[in-house]
Amino acid sequence: TAEVAQLRDEMRVIKSLLERQLAGFAWGEMARDTPTRAVLLGEMIEAGFSGQLARKLVQDMPEDMAPDEGRKWLKAAVNRRLRTLPTEADFIDRGGVYAIVGPTGVGKTTTTAKLAARCVVRYGADRLALLTTDGYRIGAQEQLRIYGRILGVPVFVVRDGEDLRRTLADLRDKHMVLIDTVGMSQRDRMVAEQAAMLMRSGEVNRLLLLNAGCRGDTLDDVVRAYAGEDLAGCIMTKVDEATALAPALDCIVRHGLTLSYVANGQRVPEDLHLPNRNYLLHRAFKTGAMESAHSLRDEEVSLAMAQSSSTVAGASFA
Repeated sequence: TAEVAQLRDEMRVIKSLLERQLAGFAWGEMARDTPTRAVLLGEMIEAGFSGQLARKLVQDMPEDMAPDEGRKWLKAAVNRRLRTLPTEADFIDRGGVYAIVGPTGVGKTTTTAKLAARCVVRYGADRLALLTTDGYRIGAQEQLRIYGRILGVPVFVVRDGEDLRRTLADLRDKHMVLIDTVGMSQRDRMVAEQAAMLMRSGEVNRLLLLNAGCRGDTLDDVVRAYAGEDLAGCIMTKVDEATALAPALDCIVRHGLTLSYVANGQRVPEDLHLPNRNYLLHRAFKTGAMESAHSLRDEEVSLAMAQSSSTVAGASFA
C-alpha cells in the first residue's frame, strides 16, 4: 500500500510538470504567433489580474492591434464588465435596511459611520437609525455610539435574531437603518449563521466590504462565503493602502458584483466616494515603475499561467 501511494504521488508530480511544460510551449507559441497578445497577457498577470479573466479578454481581443491599442481595448473590456453604482441617489435616496458585512479589520464600523453621515446630511438624523450586532470586540459598541452621538443618531444593540426582528419592527418608520455586524473570518461557520439571521429578519440587504489590499484568491474566498441573493453590492475599502487594484476589480468583475462605493481613508465622512471608473482602471492596469521582489521575468510568466490554468475557478463572468 505504501508503494502504491508513493507511486501515485510521483505520478501526480510528473503530471504537474508535464502540464506546466505544455503551458510553457503554448506560451512560446503565442509569443511567436501573436506577440502583442503575449505581451499584454503578461502585463495583466503582473498587474494582478487572474489568469482566468486575462486569458478570456486577451483571446477576445482582435489580433491585428498594436500594444497601445490593445491596452485601451482591454481597459474598455474590463470597464464594460464592471458594474458600479451610477449615482448616490440610487443608494441613499432608495433607503432601506442595510447590513455592513465582511471579514475582520476591513473597516465595517468606520464605513457604517460614513454612510450614516451621508444619510443625515440628506434626510436628517431623525430618519436614520444605527444597529450593532458586534458584542465581541472590546469597545466596538462604544465606537459606534460615539459616531451616533456626533451625528445625533440613536444606536441600538441587538443580541440575536429575535431581538433584531423586534428592533427593526420598531424602526420601520425610518428612511434608512444601518447594521454594523460582527467581523469574522470568511472560513468561520458563523458567517452562514449570520447571513441566515439577517435573511430571517425581513428586508435586510447586505453590503460586502472587500479589502483592496488582499490577494485575489483571498477575495474570491470572501465573496464565496458571503454570497447570497440579499447581497446588494460591495464596497472596496483601504484603497489608499493597496499597491495594486487589479485583484479587487478582477474579483468584482468575475463574480458580477456591483461596486457601490470606494473608501480610501479613515476620515468620516470624507473618505468615501462613488466609484471613479477612470481612476480605478488606471490603478488596476498600472504595473510597477521599478523592479521589485514580485516582478515577473519573461520566463516566469509561463509558469504563472500554467499554475492559473490548473486552477478550477468557480466564478462566472458578468
